[in-house]
Amino acid sequence: MAAFELLNMPSEEVRAVIDRMPVAVIPFGSVEQHGKHLPCGTDVFAVEVVAKSLAEKLGCLFVPFGPYGITYPHVGLPGSISLSRSTFEGLITDIVTELMNSGVKLFIMVNWHEAHQPSLNAVCMELQFKHGVKFVIAHAHFVAQRIYAPEGGRLTHAGSIETLAVIAHDPKLYHPEKITPPQRTEKAEALDAMRRSYEIYGFVTNVLDLSKDGWYGDPTWATLERAKDFADTISGEIAKRIDDVWQTLGVDRPKPTLAKTA
Repeated sequence: MAAFELLNMPSEEVRAVIDRMPVAVIPFGSVEQHGKHLPCGTDVFAVEVVAKSLAEKLGCLFVPFGPYGITYPHVGLPGSISLSRSTFEGLITDIVTELMNSGVKLFIMVNWHEAHQPSLNAVCMELQFKHGVKFVIAHAHFVAQRIYAPEGGRLTHAGSIETLAVIAHDPKLYHPEKITPPQRTEKAEALDAMRRSYEIYGFVTNVLDLSKDGWYGDPTWATLERAKDFADTISGEIAKRIDDVWQTLGVDRPKPTLAKTA
């Protein structure tokens, strides 16, 4: 199946793809420090390898959002850049509106950052209510957590699963020689459990409250062997689940586009 990346295509090709399949995959990552062993673009690289693989499976348009997101807990640490919530939500609205005006009717928002959930939910629900287009949100990091947990993978900041994603993107960006045991605080495990509760929770607004090094986990779990199937595994699971969502919503599954011509 051909991959259709918006930035690489002339306008007339974009028009043709949307006409054949009015679906767009949009990734959401963030720019933040990930210790000494992973790059500040870890979340961006993770979500983009998954989202591009998903768009390729579906044969639809891949539309980059841009690298930045909401990442208040990392503000002040070198390399971390956070958008305000209003800016983030405004960008989503503007990008989706332009794509709607071009004929896109189904949006798949692929996310790799927990702080984005409230904004994505609010904006997508509002746009769907106002305009009748459909949205599916796929939290790729949680999909990865479920899939790799039986093998010992954990979704921690700059730990095993995020390291795996970076290796899948570009192994040269992972620096295992710089790893030293992270200094987790006494309340780290309790804070982690609290902030990720689905029932009753508070907020952690400074990552140093979890670890004095700004990261935690076991990067050494990630290997080249595991990483080679990372994008295909996560995007394949998302693709299957999207079918269930579309069926529940009563949306006809879009047919794949034809391959690009030379």
